[in-house]
Amino acid sequence: MAAGGGGGIADEKAPEAFGLSRHVAEAEMEEEHGGGAGGGVKSKLSGLLWHGGSAYDAWFSCASNQVAQVLLTLPYSFAQLGMLSGILFQVFYGLMGSWTAYLISFLYLEYRTRKERDKVDFRNHVIQWFEVLDGLLGRHWRNAGLAFNCTFLLFGSVIQLIGCASNIYYVNDRLDKRTWTYIFGACCATTVFIPSFHNYRVWSFLGLVMTTYTAWYIAVASLLNGQVEGVAHSGPTRIVLYFTGATNILYTFGGHAVTVEIMHAMWRPQKFKSIYLLATVYVLTLTLPSAAAAYWAFGDALLTHSNALALLPRTPFRDAAVVLMLIHQFITFGFACTPLYFVWEKLIGLHDCRSLCMRAAARLPVVVPIWFLAIIFPFFGPINSAVGSLLVSFTVYIIPALAHMVTFRSPQSRENAVERPPRFAGGWTGAYVINSFVVAWVLVVGFGFGGWASITNFVQQVNTFGLFAKCYQCPPHLAGPPPPMAPAPAMPPATAFNATGFFPLVPAPAPSPMMNFFLRHHHHRHHGRHGL
Repeated sequence: MAAGGGGGIADEKAPEAFGLSRHVAEAEMEEEHGGGAGGGVKSKLSGLLWHGGSAYDAWFSCASNQVAQVLLTLPYSFAQLGMLSGILFQVFYGLMGSWTAYLISFLYLEYRTRKERDKVDFRNHVIQWFEVLDGLLGRHWRNAGLAFNCTFLLFGSVIQLIGCASNIYYVNDRLDKRTWTYIFGACCATTVFIPSFHNYRVWSFLGLVMTTYTAWYIAVASLLNGQVEGVAHSGPTRIVLYFTGATNILYTFGGHAVTVEIMHAMWRPQKFKSIYLLATVYVLTLTLPSAAAAYWAFGDALLTHSNALALLPRTPFRDAAVVLMLIHQFITFGFACTPLYFVWEKLIGLHDCRSLCMRAAARLPVVVPIWFLAIIFPFFGPINSAVGSLLVSFTVYIIPALAHMVTFRSPQSRENAVERPPRFAGGWTGAYVINSFVVAWVLVVGFGFGGWASITNFVQQVNTFGLFAKCYQCPPHLAGPPPPMAPAPAMPPATAFNATGFFPLVPAPAPSPMMNFFLRHHHHRHHGRHGL
């Protein structure tokens, strides 16, 4: 028992010299010695900004990745749920997400320990979630995990791209949102040059700073702006909206689809156990005040404005929040897309390639479908709920909980496990009960009711705005005065046709001044009806 349970992690320290391998030990030694003979300021600066693998780097990555553009849609969810339900669902799903992230880390350590005992070297290989499932449970679990995880990350990247276009429009509306999507799709494609999560050190830190500023800007600006005239807080009003809002929060705290990749980038992944929970606690200090303050100030108006920034007055502070969120969404796009890059590299046999340029060129085809889907479905807000109910529910809640129960279903597997569930959770029995509750709740409430509600709402958006919507939820531009009417010719050509194109116009004398007045008046009314 001692050798199997407690000795697993103890023994893991030996493989850590071997498996976590030599490339990790070498990286640490390089940082300590300034990169050897060619070291110096440049090498130390590179280590400071580029090479991250500590527990702090993992915390920044988790917190930065967990909340990005969804921060702007949480007030919209509060309008759908009501204040009390919005707060409760955030806390509830935050804890549930932390638990399943812990399960993923538990299974990763189990898989990696087994492989490194078999002398498998991961120096040029990034372990991913579907490989953990394959190694522990077989190919059917691998296929399910691969399908759900890749589809979720694909649409997660799409959502970041949609968010970029939605945000920049509130700073510069001379271009429509679809055009901005083209532009930012090209910008986000540059993430192909970031090798792995090991290289997100400075980006994760900056991303969290940017999110923190935006969250507190929304909270403070909403409070200073005060409640708008005639504000109403009628949510929840419809069951469809209620479960749509709930699944958006489920999506918010389901950002641990990249947990395995973040752990693999750590020098000592054993330290990850409580990192996601600590990241969630910090994220709640951002999401709760901002969403509650915006809902208090604007109430039901948020139901038609899924981006909270749309209701705040334009100031330099709001423009700064938009720009910072754009940069952060670029970073989060990279977080969501990097695991897809790894899968694609493994598929075409370039994952072990040491040439960064060759890998970057090979990754570009991954960006194209993301770009295309963002143009087809530009529904900022409703798409979050649809992805949350149909993909997040399985990817980061149901599958990890089921995988943990099946992996350790036998007494022998529990005895030889690398780790034991925490005592406060009730050990193996408590973990089994919690996992069963997670599976049942998410399957019924998240996937069942949430799927029905979010798809109903999504279809309504398609029927209202259509696919390839040029400018989703854009305010109408006020029309200027009609151009002056050209004087009518005294004798129109005999071959001219009227508006229908069927009947030739009969030559007529020039209209009288009174008739000219009537025609102008009729012209004004006609254009007014069409908003010209």
